[in-house]
Amino acid sequence: MSAQERNMLARGRVATRLPAQDLERARRFYAEQLGLEPVDERPGGLLYRCGGTEFAVYTSTGASSGTFTQMGWEVDDVETAVSELRRRGVVFEEVDVPGFRTKDGIAEIDGNYPSKGARGERAAWFRDSEGNLLGIGEPVV
Repeated sequence: MSAQERNMLARGRVATRLPAQDLERARRFYAEQLGLEPVDERPGGLLYRCGGTEFAVYTSTGASSGTFTQMGWEVDDVETAVSELRRRGVVFEEVDVPGFRTKDGIAEIDGNYPSKGARGERAAWFRDSEGNLLGIGEPVV
């Protein structure tokens, strides 16, 4: 890839794409559980905007493995976000593996990207109606 092509990508916007086997079920989940409505749609796809970024949910015959975080939101207060989402019916993952454990759905993670100016992160994960693993995180300064 040439320097020009790399620069084009660096200037481009990144948008997540999440597969859905049932687009209407996904639409209901994002509306009822997350409080999000699509800003645009086309046959087989819904476009959402959050905080100046975009993600799309699209009809797919394939399904995500759900074994890794596919998309995440950075929030100012993860406890408040978890509480509000639980009130809406979202179920958070509990993780207990060596060196990493959630307590009441929230993990304390040491380290963060130096450019974020944080010493760590508090994070939580949940699945959408289609099995996509989504996360929310709060930098710890």
